Order: sequence, then C-alpha cells, then structure tokens
Amino acid sequence: MQEQSEHTEKLDKAEKILGHEFSDRSLLLTALTHPSAAEGHSISDSYERLEFLGDSILGAIVSYEAYHAYPNLDEGGLTRIKVSLVSGASLSEVGKELGLADCIFFGSSERGTGRRGLHSALENVYESLVASLFLDGGINAAASFVKRTLIVRMSEDMAKEPENPKSVLQERLQEDGITPTYRLVETQGPPHDRTFVTQVFVGVKSIAKGVGRTKKESESQAAKSALEILGSFFEGKDSTDKKRRAEAKAAIKAAKAEEKARRQAEQKARKKKQQ
Repeated sequence: MQEQSEHTEKLDKAEKILGHEFSDRSLLLTALTHPSAAEGHSISDSYERLEFLGDSILGAIVSYEAYHAYPNLDEGGLTRIKVSLVSGASLSEVGKELGLADCIFFGSSERGTGRRGLHSALENVYESLVASLFLDGGINAAASFVKRTLIVRMSEDMAKEPENPKSVLQERLQEDGITPTYRLVETQGPPHDRTFVTQVFVGVKSIAKGVGRTKKESESQAAKSALEILGSFFEGKDSTDKKRRAEAKAAIKAAKAEEKARRQAEQKARKKKQQ
C-alpha cells in the first residue's frame, strides 16, 4: 500500500513538472523507471526503449528550433548548438533543476550506492519523458515541454567552436564514466622542425589522431578530430566519415560496457562483505 502511494505521488509530481496529464500513465511510469528497478523483468519495463525514441525526437525539435532561430548560421554552427543543448551535461542539469531526481524509480542495487548514476539517469529520463509525451500527446506536447525547459537556454554563442577541445571531449565522455587517453605515436621531421602525431584512445581503441607542431597541439587536434567524428562539430558528409563515426561510437559503447561491468563487480563485492 505504501509502495503504491509512493508510485502515485511520484507520477503526480512528474505530471506537474511536465505540464501534461497522461491518458496512458503506464507510459509515464516506464519513462521514470531506471533499469535497476526493472531487473528480472521485461526490457520494456524500464526507460531504455523510450530513451532511444526520445533521443531522436528531441534532436528533431532542437534542430527545427535552431534552424528557424538562426537563419544566418551554417550547418556546422547549427550542429554545435544542437550538440550543446542535448549534451548529457545539459540534459542532466535541466533534469536536476526540474526536480526529476525525486520522480525516478530506482532499484535496490542503485539505492545503496548513493545513486552514483544519477547524472546519466537524469539525462536518460529527460529523453524518455520527451518520448512519452510524444506517444501520449503528440509532437505538440513534446515540443512544448522541450521549448519551455531546454530551448530557453539556446543561444548563438553555442555555435562557436570550443577553445579547448580536450576539455570538451573529456567532459562528454566522463558523463559515461569514460576517460580519454592520449598517446604520442609518431615524431616527424628534424629536431628544429618537429611535427608530432598523437592518437586519442577510448579504452583500448584509437578513435582519432591529430598532428601539431607541439605535443600539446597534436593532442588538441586529436580531441577536435574525435569530436568531429562523433558529430559534436560537423555531420559526416561521406561514407568514410560515417564509418569512422560508427567505429568511434562502437569503441565508446564497449568502454561503457566495461565501466558498467566494473561497477557491477564492485556492487557484488560490497554485498558479499555485508553478508
């Protein structure tokens, strides 16, 4: 009975935050259910599938708004605005300010960790809520929420290339617990006219390389190249770019899986100690 009351309270609060009364409340419940709370159940019981759909809908809404708001910006500038707005850091911050953390249903495996995954959970829930609004109320319901909570943060300054690509890449990857590493792989030219080649790695996979007159410059160029491949700067325009981007994303996915496995192993070890 108490559990049922808690469910109702969280759903009521979420509807107030969203400004939408759901016809199908099961969509809202699913959008707020962390995978840890759906362990042993169907994959459709957690927000992961809705998150997948919401990611695309959110991207379309933000792209549409940026396209009409800044008619003088080129594709690269519009892409940077979109990436900045829908980044994990941005969505997590918005979710926190809205109070979504109090609406998420976590499983026991997360409750005992101080919710270390809250940052990514807030990002994922924001996207899953966009999808649930779309499915329950159509594109207008989803767009209204995104405009009110996210588009209001949009500015033309977001179109500028970041001054420190290494910091941007690190921030983006660390949202998923991944730290990029850099390795000098080649030194070219005579001592008075050196050129350095550096590769940036995600886990054991190299995702990009950069060339510069100093080691620092080559690392910066490698980070910028990685961001471009991942779509943070420009969309790929040919099959080579698409292939490199797919390989980089696969490397990140593998690194995320490794990090998840490490955390699960830590949780098991802690439980064993407590027994």
